[in-house]
Amino acid sequence: MSDHDPVQDAAPAPAGEERHEFGAEVGRLLDLVVHALYSEREIFLRELVANAADASDRRRFEALTDPSRALPDGAAIRIVPDKDTRLLTISDDGTGMSHDELGRYLGTIARSGTRAFGKDITASLADAKPEDRPSLIGQFGVGFYAAFMVAERVEVISRRVGEEDAWRWSSEGQGSYTLSPATRDLPGTDIILHIKADADEFLEPYRLETIVRKWADHITWPITIQRDGQAVAANEGTALWRKSKSEISEEQYTEFYQHLGHMFDKPWATLHWRAEGTLEFTALLFVPGMRPFEPVESTRESRVRLHVRRMFITDEAALLPPWLRFVQGVVDTEDLPLNVSREMLQSTPVLARIRKAVTNRVITELRNKAKDAEGYASFWENFGPVLKEGVWEDSEHRTEVAGLIRFVTSVPTAPDAAPGQNLVSLAEYVSRMKPEQEAIYYLVGDSHDALASSPQLEGFRARGIEVLLLSDSVDAFWPERLDKFDDKPLRSVTQGLADLSKIPLDSENQAEAADVEALLPALKTALGNAITDVRSTDRLVQSAVVLAASQSGPDLQLQRMMRRSGQKMPSSAPILEINPHHALIRALSAKIARGESVDEAAHILFDLARVQDGEVPAEPAAFARRVADTLVAALSVPMASPVPEA
Repeated sequence: MSDHDPVQDAAPAPAGEERHEFGAEVGRLLDLVVHALYSEREIFLRELVANAADASDRRRFEALTDPSRALPDGAAIRIVPDKDTRLLTISDDGTGMSHDELGRYLGTIARSGTRAFGKDITASLADAKPEDRPSLIGQFGVGFYAAFMVAERVEVISRRVGEEDAWRWSSEGQGSYTLSPATRDLPGTDIILHIKADADEFLEPYRLETIVRKWADHITWPITIQRDGQAVAANEGTALWRKSKSEISEEQYTEFYQHLGHMFDKPWATLHWRAEGTLEFTALLFVPGMRPFEPVESTRESRVRLHVRRMFITDEAALLPPWLRFVQGVVDTEDLPLNVSREMLQSTPVLARIRKAVTNRVITELRNKAKDAEGYASFWENFGPVLKEGVWEDSEHRTEVAGLIRFVTSVPTAPDAAPGQNLVSLAEYVSRMKPEQEAIYYLVGDSHDALASSPQLEGFRARGIEVLLLSDSVDAFWPERLDKFDDKPLRSVTQGLADLSKIPLDSENQAEAADVEALLPALKTALGNAITDVRSTDRLVQSAVVLAASQSGPDLQLQRMMRRSGQKMPSSAPILEINPHHALIRALSAKIARGESVDEAAHILFDLARVQDGEVPAEPAAFARRVADTLVAALSVPMASPVPEA
C-alpha cells in the first residue's frame, strides 16, 4: 500500500478526512522510536524545536530568490502550554508543509524534508559564506516521532508558503494517521501535543524553559514560552562561537564561560577558532581559572558540548581525551553525520578528525601559555594531576604532554621566589644535569615535605644531583610509560641501582668505609624472606640504611598504593641497602668480626628503614621490644656495692 492510499474503515470518516497507514518503515520502527530511541523524554522538545528552526531557515533561504516568501516581522518559535486543555503547542513561521508533504515527511520515517532540501541547494550554496548557509539540523526525519513519548495524540496544522490551503495531520502513533483540511491565517506550522497523564511536567512553563536553555539555548531563532499570558524569551538566540573574535568582548566570553559551566571565575585561557578546508567546524573552548566545585576526578569523560549547526547534540561525544576533561566549551560542525537517534553518536571518521584537531589545538595553547611561568603555575596547581594522566594513557601525545608537566625538585628555591619559579620542566631538568649524570631521577611519595626530608635523597644531594619530587597519585604510574625524555632515561631513586660512583661528592668529609663483606650475608640470613637482598650503597650519607625496590619490580610507592587500596599484586620484597660509612654499620661489622650475632640489630635496621619511608614497622610490638632491649643494654652500668651498715 502506498503512503497516500486511504484505508477503508467500518466507520465513515468526517467529510474531507483521509485515513492513511504509515509507510511500512514507520510501522516497524515507530514503537522503537517512542520507547527505546531516546533515554530522556525531554528530548522531544529539542527535536520539535530543531524542526521548527529548520523550517524557518528554509523559508529564509527561499526568500533570497523569491521575496514573496519573506518571513513576517517578529518571526519566532513559539511554545504555548495549556494546563486546562492539556495541550502543548509548538508553532513556527517557516515554510510549512502541503498536503503531499505532510504525508511524505510525517508518514514515512527517514524521509526528511530537511535532508531533501539540503541536497537540492548544496550546489547553489557551494560558494556561499559560512554565515549565509542554511542551518539544517534534521538529517533523518525521526525526531518528530519523539513527540509520542509524551503525547497520546499529535496534531500538525501546516500551511505551505505560497499556498492558501492548510492541512491537519493527526495520529495517535498506532500505525495510521489522518489528513484533513484545516485553517491557518499565515504560512507555517503548529504542532499540537495532547499530553499524556504521566507527562504533566511538560505543561509547566518553567520546566519547558529549562529544557530549551539546556538543549537549544543558542538556536538563532527567538524561542518564546507562554507564561502567565506573556510570551517570555526562552533562549539566548546567539551562537557566540559563530561570531568573529573581533566582535566579541572579553566580558562576553566570560559571561558565556560562566553560563556554560556554571562557574563564577574567569577563564584562564580562551580558545576560539574556525577550522576550514576539507573539515569545517567552529570551536570555543575554555580552560577554567579555578577547580570546579565538582572534582574533575569524579568523572573521566570530556564534557565539551557537540553542536551541529548550532543545535546542542550531546556533551558525551568525547571531543577531548580524558586527560583534558577540565576543558569546557562548544564544538559546532556542519559536516558531522549523525545516527538516527542523534543522541548516541557513532565514531565516524569526521568525528575522529575533529577530536584530533581539537586536541592538538589545546596542546598548542597550553605550550604557549607555559612560557609564562607564573601564570602557568596557577593552571598547574588546579589541573596538573589530570594532565599527567595523558603520559600514562595517550601514546600519541605522550611526549608532548611530558613537555607540559612541571615539578618541584630537591633543589631548594629562594624564599622570595615568585610562584612558578620553583617549578621545573623536564627540559629544564635535562639542561641542568651534571655532565656525568646518566638519568633523570625522581622520587615518589605522599607529600613534597616528606619527600624533601627522605634519606633516599642523601647521596644525590651530596653530589648536587637534582631529583624530581612526585606526590600525586598518578605519579606512581606515568614515569614507567614515558621511560625516556630527550634520550635520558627516567629512573626512580628507590628502584634498581643508581650508579652514583661516577659523580664525586661535593664534600669528601666522610668516614672511612667499613668492610661489610661478612656483614651483608649475616643481615640477609637474619631477615630471611622479609627482604630480597642486602647490599652496600653509595647513595646514603647521614642514614645507616634505606630500602630499595628490585630493578625489575614496581616502585616502592606504587607497591604502597596498591596495598592501601586493597588491590592484590605479586609479592616483591624490598632490598635493604646499608651505608658502609655510618658508625652503626661500622660497629655491626666489628661485632661480626668478633663472632657475635647481629640478628636483633638486623630486624631493627629493617624497621628503621621502613619508618624512614613512611611505613610502620613490620611487627610494631617486636620493634618496640627490640629498641627497648637495645636501650637497656646501652644504658646499663655496673651497680655499686651496698654500703655496709654501721
